[in-house]
Amino acid sequence: MRLPTPHKPASVRTEQIILFRVSGQLFAVSSASVQEVRGVDSLAGSAKEIAHPDLPKVKHYVYRGENSLYVVNAAMHFGLHPAPPALVFVLRRTRTALLIDGIDKMTTMTRLQALPLAFCHEERDWYRGLTALDQSVVPVIKPEGFLTPDQLFSLDASLLPRDSEDPSADADTAGGTELTQ
Repeated sequence: MRLPTPHKPASVRTEQIILFRVSGQLFAVSSASVQEVRGVDSLAGSAKEIAHPDLPKVKHYVYRGENSLYVVNAAMHFGLHPAPPALVFVLRRTRTALLIDGIDKMTTMTRLQALPLAFCHEERDWYRGLTALDQSVVPVIKPEGFLTPDQLFSLDASLLPRDSEDPSADADTAGGTELTQ
């Protein structure tokens, strides 16, 4: 007599997440997506200002190796009332650092729900989905959703020296010698 093979219960896939606040709103991010967490004060010496009229959510950048890391104000990104940020998430595999109010806790997410169709504009690029925790529905952010490739290109272009500001261009004509073709 052969016994039927018992069915194994499906293993629950879990993911470590960080719950954080922006202007009083709760969000989640995969802990694997956060390279480091820093205090806002730690950026004071290394952050440089940037003024890009089309991207008011980015006011600073930091050089990391050969790349620029752009600091995004999460409250402005999500259209929330500004609150003074206390922490910065440096996001892994992106060129983005995120200003947030604070961290609530680290926890485990066991289920990620697809975004409802009510999310129908750019917010579909901001979130991976929704999760339910402690009787609350929490949006889980997509780290690469804060700056599009076009926005990164535009920010990079704004950092390039302009010909009129290039000191070597002035040196070519300073001695009275004009460059001609």
